[in-house]
Amino acid sequence: MLKRYFLEAGLILVIGVSAQAQTQTLPLTDLSAFRPQAGNWQIVGDVVINPDLDIHEAGKDVQPVKQGKKSKGAVSVTNQKAVTFTSGTGILLNLNDDSKKDHLVTNLEHGDLELELEVMLPRGSNSGIYLQGRYEVQLLDSWGVQTPKYSDIGGIYRNWETEREKIYMGKAPLSNPAKAPGLWQKFKISFRAPRFDASGKKIENARFVYIDLNGVRIHDNVEVPLPTGGPIENNEKPLGPLMIQGDHGPVAIRNIRYTVVKPVSVTVQDVKYQTWYGDYKLISDFVALPPAASGKLTELSCEVLDNEDAYGSRYTGTLTVSDDAVYQFFLAYTGGARLTINNQQLVNAQSADGWWPTNQANITLKAGSYPFEIINYKNASWMPPRLGFYVQAGADLKALHAFNSYPPNDQPVSPILISPGSSPKLLRAFLDFNGDYKQRLTHTIGVGDPSGVHYVYDLKAGNLACVWRGEFVDATPMWHDRGDGSFKPLGATLFLFNNQPLAFLTAPTDAFPVITREAEVRQGEYRSKGYAVDEAGRPTFKATYRGLEVEDKVYPKDNAIVHEVAIKNLNGQSGLYYKLAEGKVITKNPNGSYAVDDKSYYIRISGATPQIRESNGKQELIIPVSGSFTYSIIW
Repeated sequence: MLKRYFLEAGLILVIGVSAQAQTQTLPLTDLSAFRPQAGNWQIVGDVVINPDLDIHEAGKDVQPVKQGKKSKGAVSVTNQKAVTFTSGTGILLNLNDDSKKDHLVTNLEHGDLELELEVMLPRGSNSGIYLQGRYEVQLLDSWGVQTPKYSDIGGIYRNWETEREKIYMGKAPLSNPAKAPGLWQKFKISFRAPRFDASGKKIENARFVYIDLNGVRIHDNVEVPLPTGGPIENNEKPLGPLMIQGDHGPVAIRNIRYTVVKPVSVTVQDVKYQTWYGDYKLISDFVALPPAASGKLTELSCEVLDNEDAYGSRYTGTLTVSDDAVYQFFLAYTGGARLTINNQQLVNAQSADGWWPTNQANITLKAGSYPFEIINYKNASWMPPRLGFYVQAGADLKALHAFNSYPPNDQPVSPILISPGSSPKLLRAFLDFNGDYKQRLTHTIGVGDPSGVHYVYDLKAGNLACVWRGEFVDATPMWHDRGDGSFKPLGATLFLFNNQPLAFLTAPTDAFPVITREAEVRQGEYRSKGYAVDEAGRPTFKATYRGLEVEDKVYPKDNAIVHEVAIKNLNGQSGLYYKLAEGKVITKNPNGSYAVDDKSYYIRISGATPQIRESNGKQELIIPVSGSFTYSIIW
């Protein structure tokens, strides 16, 4: 069982070879990167969206724009108050009306493409990103949608053909990690262009290798056999531009980064092997010795080994690449390994029972053939022999080894997924804050709600650590085999901030306390007293802090989280403050809410006036506390 645990913990480093151009940023200092358009697109410095206003309702001059089936419900936004902006650069903004409603088309034309960008939509708005101008990834205000369709954000849109062989019905995203209107949402898209033979006949369909929205994979290896609705041309070609829809409603876009991926051919030939058996600590312990066995292989494979626990092995051969490029090499293995290509040593990780190696290296190769050598050795019975060699050929990862030399997920484990069912579910566990083991929180409780809105509360600090929507948690790391005590939230998790939010401060400029082992035992500091569960099954957390009694009640409402904080025994004491949020930038919205961490989420509080202040290189939203207060977290 120990062997399985080590493998699943991430022992093996997957190594690949890429022949990609450098990642570039599409400049948004002006519109020179795009073809001319009617004027509905502009470059601005900041965009503020009132999340309470729907573009179909706000403004006096909103009129339908009749543009065919897909444009049903499109609107003019000339006098919209839902969207305001300031001059500057860095953000692409569409504000269309009846006369100005062009799509925006890049001068860049691409085939295989890796694309990252951030988008912001007002309530009720609609747009789309077309890869090659022909395959649309939908942009729509889909906040709160429980079962997303192809027409929701991240969906691959359908077309409107009526002939049976030309119909494509689109593809709904696997889940809906959409944020609230007016917040920045991040897309990461890997696109593989259609392939054509020498005569121009299509031989492979276009494919989205993956699409991630807000860090959640919503599409995985989706083939798109035909152009989707509203393409730049109703045909398919090896190259095409990026196109952003401009006739349906406002949309803001920033941080457009892309990598044009050139398909390459990489092959391995003339593979030979040598094997040794013994307790080897270093590669030099065995490579000069006579081998126990040697021979030729049709494919690179570690299955030539007779002893799977204590061995050394060497593989040599010829690597042929089709293009001049900078290649990034990785290797997949157990134990220790060394990789040499064209007499250049790229990896040298010598450990007989090594795990979690982090080796990678670049090498510039011209089109042609080069010698390679891989040496691998191991003396660890709990790890099976594994050896893999990969290449990133265009948008696809190609294995250059035999399947059984590095089988994917060869010791599968059924995930232990926890759902709340018809009543709230409470689960104590460790939490790696923001996915960082170094920030592991050891006294947390996850609270899953039937509404699909969940959170983790840090009992040690009296703090709301993170919130998310969708499924509850993956408890596999905690309960499988020996486990490590932690669980993982499922979905697009919004990590708020770490450490204690309630403190007496000598001055409003003082920093809030940082929880340390010394602070835990200091007399009179914050101490958890557990929690009480109400009739609905939801907890109210209790604690003491310097003679005060503190009660925290956290619950979902209207697709958001409400946090009620009650302070008892204050008896007129002053200097008590509560930190509501922290982030890079905090701004106040037209509706009175606060946009936190450069518009990552909202804080809404009534009956109190928060203060935005600088502390430790970040901005914080704090309030003086004189009793009880309630605020909401909206994302």
